[in-house]
Amino acid sequence: MTTKELYAYFREHLVPGKLYNLKGGRRGRICLERVKDGWNVYFRDRKEKVGLMHFASESDACRYMQDEIRKVMEGLYGLTWVRPNT
Repeated sequence: MTTKELYAYFREHLVPGKLYNLKGGRRGRICLERVKDGWNVYFRDRKEKVGLMHFASESDACRYMQDEIRKVMEGLYGLTWVRPNT
């Protein structure tokens, strides 16, 4: 999965843009960020990166972020989806 595919997936599943940022750094959102040696996924709280997870591949980072957003959607809105086996 690529960030482009993840973005399309979020749009298809009506995930509000206020929950995530795919370019890193937006406060109050779950962020996906390309870094020199891979990809980071974290929650941005003020100046801190909370729950920072580092991944070597874009695909692994996107799948992790997809799971995290699914959990948030379920908690906030009572909505969820089944992750495809691909």
